[in-house]
Amino acid sequence: MKKQHYTATITVDKPVHDTFKAINNVSKWWTDDLTGRSQKLNDEFTVQFGDIHKTSQKIIEFVPDRKVVWLVTESRLNFIEDKEEWKNTKISFELSGQDDKTEIHFTHIGLVPEVECFKSCSKGWDYYIKGSLFKFLTEGKGTPGL
Repeated sequence: MKKQHYTATITVDKPVHDTFKAINNVSKWWTDDLTGRSQKLNDEFTVQFGDIHKTSQKIIEFVPDRKVVWLVTESRLNFIEDKEEWKNTKISFELSGQDDKTEIHFTHIGLVPEVECFKSCSKGWDYYIKGSLFKFLTEGKGTPGL
């Protein structure tokens, strides 16, 4: 049976290039508590949400205007038993566009129903992808850092 990784898809009235650039501007839609860089292949960055969530990511795939994949290299999720549950999972954004519309297909590979964090982390991703990132792309201002 195929694992059901968390996914979300949104469509915005923005060209693919602008959308791709916005996704990689992580502090504008995920959290403004970010150290490091998130702009090109092999960049590494850490995001933190108070003392609840701290993860480090490395960009392992970077295809301009098409796809970016982050490997979670460190994980500290203080609201679940296995605090390293995200470690070695992958966060993927795949883009496709036509004219001035772009579809973003987001997948958190490894965030599956069998893991403890699935329910609360899915709600979090819904907020950040369908809410904050969507607002950043459509209104120019996201709502990072819950």
